[in-house]
Amino acid sequence: MATPEPLTLYTADGVRIDAGHTRGEGGVCFVLAHGFTCSWRQPALRRIAAALGRHGGVIGIDFRGHGRSGGHSTVGDREVLDVDAAVAAARRRGYERIVLTGFSMGGAVVVRHAALHGGADAVISVSAPARWYYRGTVPMRRVHWVIERRAGRMAVRLARGTRIAPKGWDPVPEAPHEVAGRIAPVPFLVVHGAADPFFPVEHGRQLYGAASEPKELWIEPGFGHAEAAATPDLIDRLGTWATNAVSATPASTLPEEPPPGGPLREGPTPGSPLRD
Repeated sequence: MATPEPLTLYTADGVRIDAGHTRGEGGVCFVLAHGFTCSWRQPALRRIAAALGRHGGVIGIDFRGHGRSGGHSTVGDREVLDVDAAVAAARRRGYERIVLTGFSMGGAVVVRHAALHGGADAVISVSAPARWYYRGTVPMRRVHWVIERRAGRMAVRLARGTRIAPKGWDPVPEAPHEVAGRIAPVPFLVVHGAADPFFPVEHGRQLYGAASEPKELWIEPGFGHAEAAATPDLIDRLGTWATNAVSATPASTLPEEPPPGGPLREGPTPGSPLRD
């Protein structure tokens, strides 16, 4: 497994984001967005990055409030800015095609980013919730306890190093199913496990139903939830789908960016008043 190039990115609202870049062949880059309490540095995410790396470059990020990134988690709201910083970093490195690939919370974030910010050439959402506040399973009731209670936030900070913003959403951000229709004409793949213990298959179906063509839905028999359950075969199929999808569509317009090979510290300087 190649050692990733360490990156320090800064978001539009000044949060420092820890990231890693593995150079791949060709012009495709996968922006890898992890689930709640995870990190791009964890073995499961590194294995996924290695598998996707056979199909292109990979930039994995730690969302705000996770791992070595700054700030506090907003559990799917302002994380779209974290993805935006990674997309810009990929463009600076010369990639012509960007594939957003998110798991669980990260899946919800990439849907919202593609719909609200654009700039991607394909979107893959794995094990994502279609709507907020779902409490229909025991694991999700535990997640809500962690997010909403002071004791829960302290526990997850001690156990996983995840820092959660103490204030709730105000206003409530658009749910993934409410904006999925805006992703088109970018190809969109929804992947959901038939054995997902967090979000039942109805979430995948709702997200797919709200999207516009071109779109695909894979309901994976025996597949559980997100990164921990993802098999090498599934990740390889995701990579193949992505490279086929972007080769069949025109490249998105490249923004005005510095040439590849820019500084590893990107975005506002550490002294910026926008810094979190």
